[in-house]
Amino acid sequence: MALPENAQPSAVDGDPQETQEWSEALSGVIEKEGTNRAHFLIEQLIAHAREEGINIPYSATTEYVNTIPADQQPKYPGDTTIEIRIRNFIRWNAMAMVVRANRNTNVGGHIASFASSAALYDVGFNWFWRAQTDDFAGDLVFFQGHSVPGVYARAHLMGRLNDEQVNNFRQEVDGKGLSSYPHPWLMPDFWRFPTVSMGLGPLQAIYQARFMRYMESRGLIEAKDRKVWAFLGDGETDEVESLGAIGMASRENLDNLIFVINCNLQRLDGPVRGNGKIIQELEGTFRGAGWNVIKLIWGRHWDSLFERDKKGLLKKRMMEVVDGEYQTYKAKSGAYVREHFFNTPELKELVADWTDADIFALNRGGHDIFKIYAAFKAAVDHKGQPTVILAKTVKGYGMVGAGEAMNISHQQKKLDKEAIMRFRDRFKLPVADEQIEELPFLKFPEGSPELTYMKERRQALGGFLTRRRGKAEPLEIPPLSAFESLLNGSGEGREVSTTMSIVRALNVLLKDKKIGRRVVPIVPDESRTFGMEGLFRQIGIWNQQGQNYVPEDHDQLMFYKESKNGQVLQEGISEAGAMSDWIAAATSYSVHGEQMIPFYICYSMFGLQRTMDLYWAAADQRARGFLIGATAGRTTLNGEGLQHEDGHSHVLSSLIPNCISYDPTFSFEVAVIMQEGMRRMFQNQEDVYYYITVMNENYEHPAMPEGAEADIIKGMYLLRKGEAANGKKAAPRVQLLGSGVILREVMAAADLLKNDWGVDADLWGCPSFTELAREGNDAARWNMLHPTEPQRVSHVERCLGATTGPVIAATDYVRQFADQIRPFVTRRYVTLGTDGFGRSDTREALRRFFEVDRYWVTIAALKALADEGTIDRSKVAEAIAKYGIDVNKPNPLTV
Repeated sequence: MALPENAQPSAVDGDPQETQEWSEALSGVIEKEGTNRAHFLIEQLIAHAREEGINIPYSATTEYVNTIPADQQPKYPGDTTIEIRIRNFIRWNAMAMVVRANRNTNVGGHIASFASSAALYDVGFNWFWRAQTDDFAGDLVFFQGHSVPGVYARAHLMGRLNDEQVNNFRQEVDGKGLSSYPHPWLMPDFWRFPTVSMGLGPLQAIYQARFMRYMESRGLIEAKDRKVWAFLGDGETDEVESLGAIGMASRENLDNLIFVINCNLQRLDGPVRGNGKIIQELEGTFRGAGWNVIKLIWGRHWDSLFERDKKGLLKKRMMEVVDGEYQTYKAKSGAYVREHFFNTPELKELVADWTDADIFALNRGGHDIFKIYAAFKAAVDHKGQPTVILAKTVKGYGMVGAGEAMNISHQQKKLDKEAIMRFRDRFKLPVADEQIEELPFLKFPEGSPELTYMKERRQALGGFLTRRRGKAEPLEIPPLSAFESLLNGSGEGREVSTTMSIVRALNVLLKDKKIGRRVVPIVPDESRTFGMEGLFRQIGIWNQQGQNYVPEDHDQLMFYKESKNGQVLQEGISEAGAMSDWIAAATSYSVHGEQMIPFYICYSMFGLQRTMDLYWAAADQRARGFLIGATAGRTTLNGEGLQHEDGHSHVLSSLIPNCISYDPTFSFEVAVIMQEGMRRMFQNQEDVYYYITVMNENYEHPAMPEGAEADIIKGMYLLRKGEAANGKKAAPRVQLLGSGVILREVMAAADLLKNDWGVDADLWGCPSFTELAREGNDAARWNMLHPTEPQRVSHVERCLGATTGPVIAATDYVRQFADQIRPFVTRRYVTLGTDGFGRSDTREALRRFFEVDRYWVTIAALKALADEGTIDRSKVAEAIAKYGIDVNKPNPLTV
């Protein structure tokens, strides 16, 4: 019978006998038919109750105990005595590495994070994480950045790192030391994934797990049962990126993904949830998102107490205590815990025969290898869902009196002699008192049981885990002639955009029989905006479930098509997700041994600005691929306004050392740049990636000037030479430079200068001011270091060397973009750019507002000539009046 409206279930048991009978019946099912049957029956009862109108609120959390009961734990397969000794040596060496590095330097480092997670890593290295072999590509592990001293310490014990390296932790300039965190750029043979920018490791792990499925669905790899493991801290989950894609992980049934969250209850400054319970909060978040949640809270020393507690008082008390109190317990003593945790007569009776030392030894699950092994095995065996393990630990475990469970623990990088001695004694390490100041690195001799055990365990799992593949099979790249349609221009009267040029080039690649299947188009729900909807039918959108519906537009030419072997990754409205997709594809050569050619196309304003941290991480992990900033420029996406119009992405991309950036104007530039990029990245396998901006403005595209390819790649080529003097008195002359859509305004300005003012102009296309500046700075550095040798000449100087007149550059980006080459322009140099906030209007109005249209370019050129004394200043005033320039117009930078 349904409850009356607004009625609440009674908290008072009206029939204890009946309740007991139901409980006994459930116990009988568990005992005879197992937990799965019991779970099924409970779910059926709940469903039936809801059908009868009984409102049973969903509960996303369970009791504050381990998910896996003690009697269901598998037997631990290892030699615990040897493993404990190995782990203690690793703990010592990790601590010594940081402390030694900071005795004479200020390089910093972290001890407490690894101290809390040493056992978690130990079990993983010994029993679960399989290495890359000839016939198995290996598991992927995203290590928590602050815990890497422990990874180095293990590698050192096994002989992979030498004494000099570990003795120079965080001292890399001379090439002898170790990087502070996982940095593939700095340690290319050791690290795979940069993870210390918090939240990026978890996010990228999700997309690596999904891209593994993509590769397998399309027949490019055989994934087998490879797993992706991501280690993160409970405080790190406050980062939006940490949890932002967990719904996608469950929606995609990524049971190849395992998160291990080290819940030591502390952030960098204090408790994560002092007044709450972070494990309960995370359990609710992940369970609500559809994950399999394994709580690893209490160690085996609690098991006997749970057996004693017949009334559930321990579980009740565990739910009452907040994290701030749990932290305090571990920073105090057994007597303190007896008084404050076991705070009722009944609870005190449970531990009446225990000493204070026994009570203080009650351990947390994240430090108990028996419990860890059970949790890891359950995660590996689970099917159908991603798994998260919530492992409760103590931050600074073992740092007695010097940071253990203390708010200062994260910043601890120096320990005094007494603290080091306490650390030694806690872990029973063979370091004599007279050696304490020396802080020796401990080693196991060759042939010792410990070293033999370590090697045997890794051998059983395929070898060393922390190895990175730097090369894969080179790809055969199509020649430039394959893009003939782009090189020859759009044809008279036919107007196209550079966005469409990219799409046409992409189609050429997709049709290539040798590399077409390796192209990975990635779009964050803007395919139609960029004119890419034709790819839906041509190659399909990847979905591992296929398409279980008839799309609304199925009867149209370019209908929405999802497919199990589709090629497009249509990420939805998530630039961070799409960029993580791109990183997974761009590092596939290393992760899977298969080169892929990813193209991530997005609004340029929502690329680097929105996800710069991921662009930087991509650079660190030596990603290779194309990033396409579409609808680029501040005056091109005219109707969208301030937050959409990009005038600075090229300044941001210039900050990334291995990001090669271009702002092409014409289709032939797009073709030359793309073909060169593919040659460098996928044939020569250089660790660079390309950022190319394209626009949605349609105009006629000319054919490529003969022999311009090399100069286009360098970043500056002669598009059109001004008229020669023909024996007459030479007319005033200027050099006009431009990129992107504003180059066309510069071309129009050249006509105005000639027709209205008798000034000749040489026109230069500058698709990459950034590459010009880099090449020029490199030449200048060489010249400074080789003063007695013939001096190198930059490409800018070489191009302008035989020309005359001032130089004027205009782009759709802030002045700083074109200003990059100022040191190499050895004459008067004037730059125009779109400094200031974007706004909505027509393109013509915006270019007038930002002072980059043909009239402003003309005035800038005339003013430069006047400043040099070539023409009279009155000509400039005359031009201002002729073109209707408002001299009282506000500066766009200030309005």
